[in-house]
Amino acid sequence: MMLRSLLLCIALCCSAINIQAQKYELGKVTVAELEEKLHPVDSSAPAAILFKKGKTVFTYNEKVGFSAVHTYEFKIKIYKKEGLKWADQKVRYYVGYQNLKEDMLEFSNAVTYNLENGKVEKTKLESQGLFKKKINEYWNEKTITLPNVKVGSIIEYKYVLKSENIVEFPDFDFQFDIPVDYFEYKPEFPEFYIYKTILTGKNKIENDAKLGSGNQSFDNEYGQTRTLSYQQINAFYSGKNIPALIEEPYIDNLENYRGSIKHELERIRMPEQPVKDFTITWEGVATTIFKDENFGKELSKRDFLLEDIKKLLGNVESLEERTNIIFKFVQDKMNWNEINSCFAKKGVEKAYKEQTGNVAEINFILINMLKLAGVDANPVLVSTIENGIPVYPTRTGFNYLIACAEIDGKQILLDASRKYTSPNILPLNVLNWKGRLIKSDGTSKEIDLVPAKSSKEVSNIVAVLNANGKIDGKARILRTDYDAYRFRVQNATKNQENYIEKLEQQLGDLKISDYSVSNKNTNLSDPILETFAFETNNFVESIGGKLFINPMLFYAKAKNPFVQEKRQMRIYFGYPNLEKILINLEIPEGYDVESLPKPAKYVFLDNSIIVMMNILKDGNKIQFSFSKDINSSIFAADDYDSLKMLFQKMIVSLDQKIILKKI
Repeated sequence: MMLRSLLLCIALCCSAINIQAQKYELGKVTVAELEEKLHPVDSSAPAAILFKKGKTVFTYNEKVGFSAVHTYEFKIKIYKKEGLKWADQKVRYYVGYQNLKEDMLEFSNAVTYNLENGKVEKTKLESQGLFKKKINEYWNEKTITLPNVKVGSIIEYKYVLKSENIVEFPDFDFQFDIPVDYFEYKPEFPEFYIYKTILTGKNKIENDAKLGSGNQSFDNEYGQTRTLSYQQINAFYSGKNIPALIEEPYIDNLENYRGSIKHELERIRMPEQPVKDFTITWEGVATTIFKDENFGKELSKRDFLLEDIKKLLGNVESLEERTNIIFKFVQDKMNWNEINSCFAKKGVEKAYKEQTGNVAEINFILINMLKLAGVDANPVLVSTIENGIPVYPTRTGFNYLIACAEIDGKQILLDASRKYTSPNILPLNVLNWKGRLIKSDGTSKEIDLVPAKSSKEVSNIVAVLNANGKIDGKARILRTDYDAYRFRVQNATKNQENYIEKLEQQLGDLKISDYSVSNKNTNLSDPILETFAFETNNFVESIGGKLFINPMLFYAKAKNPFVQEKRQMRIYFGYPNLEKILINLEIPEGYDVESLPKPAKYVFLDNSIIVMMNILKDGNKIQFSFSKDINSSIFAADDYDSLKMLFQKMIVSLDQKIILKKI
C-alpha cells in the first residue's frame, strides 16, 4: 500500500534501543565549523541544520491541570548566499481556543557566529530583531532576524512554546529543504496520558521509551505547596544525516513526505476518575461531529429556505434536475470568504442573508436545500491536499466539507463554494484520495474523491505548409471535465486580448487570428471549445534544399519532466487524463516525403499509461496522431525509474522529423 511508505505507526512501549547520543549544545561553536566551505554529504546544500533538539515536558497547577512546554534548539550553518534566508526564522502559535488560554511563545539564545581574524566572534540578537504579527483570528506569528549573517556564519536560537492544549502537540519536523546532520526529541508523558505516536517520511530513525518518575509542585487554593508524584514514560527519538526534502514535479503535498514525529492523545486515565477515551472509530468521529452545534444543528436549519425552494423548483420532478438547479442557485448566490472549515462559524442563516460564508456554511446551505427538495444529501469531510491525508479516525484531520447527493444509487459530489465547479467537478486541491461521508445516525463511509473517468484535451490542427517554411492553419481544442475546470480557473477572468498574446508566446510565437471560445464562463458542465487561425515560420528548417518539420508543431515536447536521479515521493498527476493531438498537414507543391517518423507505442504497468504516436502520408497530406492516456492519478515512488524511462522514450520518438525533398 502507498500509505505504508508514507506513515508508520509505532507504540511508545517499543523495545529499548541503546542510544549513545553525542552531546549537542548551544554555544559550542568551533573554528573548524566556521571554516567549513561545503556540506560534507551534500555539496549543493546552501545551508544545513547541524542539530535540532526538542523536549516536551508537562507542568501542573490546580486550576488548569496539566499543560505542555515544548522547547526547541537549532544550530544552522550557512554555506552559500542562497542559505542566507535561514537568518529569518518564523514560528506560528495558536491563539484561537474557545476554552483554553492562548499559546505563548518566546525566543531566546539567538546568536550569530562568524570567523574574524581566526577567532570566533558572536553577535547576539537585540530586541529590534524580534517581530510579532497576527495572522488571523486563530494564529499569531513571531519572527526573529539574526544579525550579521553572511556566508560561512553559524546561527543558533531557541524557542519555548507553552500550551494548555495537551490533546495534540505541534509536529516535530526533522526534515527540511536543507540537510539535517542530527536531531533528537525527548517527550516526557505522565502516566495519566496515553499518546498515539506517528512517524511520517521514509527516514530511518532510532527510538527508545523507558519508565521513569515525575513530580509537580503546586500551590492549592489555600496557598499551600503540594506535590503530585507519578510515573512517566520518557521517550527518545534521534536520527543522523537526514537528506534535504526537495520539491519534485508532479507531487500532491510536500508535507505528506516530510520526516516528522506527531503525537495525538488517545486516552486520559486520572486517579479516581473514569477513563476518558479519545481513541474513536470513524463512526465515533461522525457521531461526535454531528453533536457539535456548529455542525449537526446547522444541518437542521431549513425553514428559512422554503420559499426560495418553492420558487426555484416549480413543477420540476426529476431529482437530478432539481439537484442541478439548486446547485447553480447556491453557487451563484453565495460567495466564499476563502476560509476552509468543516464547521459553521456565523451560521447558515446569517451566511445566507449576507450571501457570504465559509466552505462548510455554503455547502450546509446546499445540503439543506437538497433535502427540502427530496434529494438524499449528506456532508463529506475532506482533507485538502495541503492539509495531508487522514489515515486513522480523527476529527482534526479534516479541514474541508463538500456535499454528496445520492440519486438512484449514483453519487454526485458537489462543492458550491467555488464559481467554476459543477456536479462531480471539485476544486483540484480537494482531489486528495478519499473523503468520509457522515450521516446523522452516526454511520459513515469512504468516498473516492479522485475521478475514475478521464478528463480530455483533444486538439485538431489542419494546416498548409508552403515551400518557404511558412505554415497557415486552423486549430480546434476541446477540453472536458477537470481539464475544462482548470482552464476556467486559470483564464475565465482574464482579458481575452492579453490571453491571446500569452497563448501566442506559449505556442512558439504564433500569430493568432479569428479566436473564439465557448463555455468559458457559462454551461460549466459542458466542454470548453477554443478555435483560432494561425500562421508561423518557426517549426520548419530548410537545410540543403530539404524541409525538416517537427510533426507535433507547437505541441512539441522538448524536455522530460522527470530529471532527478532518485525520487523520494510518489508521482501525482491529479486526475486521469487523455491528451490527444491530431494534425493534418498539406505539403507544398513540388515536394515529396523522404522520410517520416516511426510509429511508436509505449505501455506502462497494465495500461495505467498508454502513449501512442502514428503518422502516414495520404496524397499530398501528412496525417499525424499522438495520444497520452494516463489512467491513474498516483504512481508509487518505486515506479519512478520506469516512468522516467517511458517519458524519455516518448520524447525521443516525438523528436523525429518529417523530411521533405524536392521532386
